[in-house]
Amino acid sequence: MPLIITEPLKIEKINIAIPDLPPSLIGTKIVQLSDLHYDGVRLAEKLLADAIAASNTEEPDLIFITGDFVTDDPTPITQLALRLKELKSKFGIYGCLGNHDSISKDTEKQIIEALGKVDIKVLFNDIVYPLGEEFAIVGLPDFWSKEFQPREIFTKIQDYIPRIVLSHNPDSAKVLQKYRVDLQLSGHTHGGQVVIPGYGAAPILLQKIRKSTPKFLRNYIPYLKECSSVVRYWQWSEGWHQVGKNQLYVNRGLGTYAPGRFCCPPELTVITLDC
Repeated sequence: MPLIITEPLKIEKINIAIPDLPPSLIGTKIVQLSDLHYDGVRLAEKLLADAIAASNTEEPDLIFITGDFVTDDPTPITQLALRLKELKSKFGIYGCLGNHDSISKDTEKQIIEALGKVDIKVLFNDIVYPLGEEFAIVGLPDFWSKEFQPREIFTKIQDYIPRIVLSHNPDSAKVLQKYRVDLQLSGHTHGGQVVIPGYGAAPILLQKIRKSTPKFLRNYIPYLKECSSVVRYWQWSEGWHQVGKNQLYVNRGLGTYAPGRFCCPPELTVITLDC
């Protein structure tokens, strides 16, 4: 199968204020990557190389990869891990699993082990403190996984400690409103892949069509069913959002599904922390 046509990489830069951020961490630079879908079809080698080079140019303090490393077959994770080994970060590289990484326990294990061999730690209901004990990084399983049980993990963090949460599916932000989440980093949506100038991501428009279309006709409208099953809250399809008291940033990802991207380029996000 030939590679799917995509668009050039775009680097998005944003400053995000974190309440109670220790003064020593002001200016901390984070790179986020997401949705690589490394399978020989949905991610071109040149695009991956461009993303790695761009990340290294930024000289980040931390790198986060928010899921969907592969698509259906976990076998390519070994080769992907060797490519991601080229990434450089002062305080480490962390990730969380996406729905495509969680199709079975064996798949999860294979991905976690392969990435671990190149010092990329997948956080699966884990908390780490790479920047010191005053700032937590939380990684959750995929939102559709039975292991997604945030209450247990958040009870292990003192309320006064600021934290970043890695959670692949942005729909989880709705559930996570009851907890302190200074910044949630997600992917999953690919930004909608097709953005209609003046209207936004095509799935948002399709969602409106779905609501006004009789049920017996919905399955005959191209991509209507597929878009509605990806996420519920398409208004969070990309970029920064306030969800209650929490902040959410959704990366458009690198990988691309058919029919391709339009006005929705693959993304590398550079986040600078402020107070």
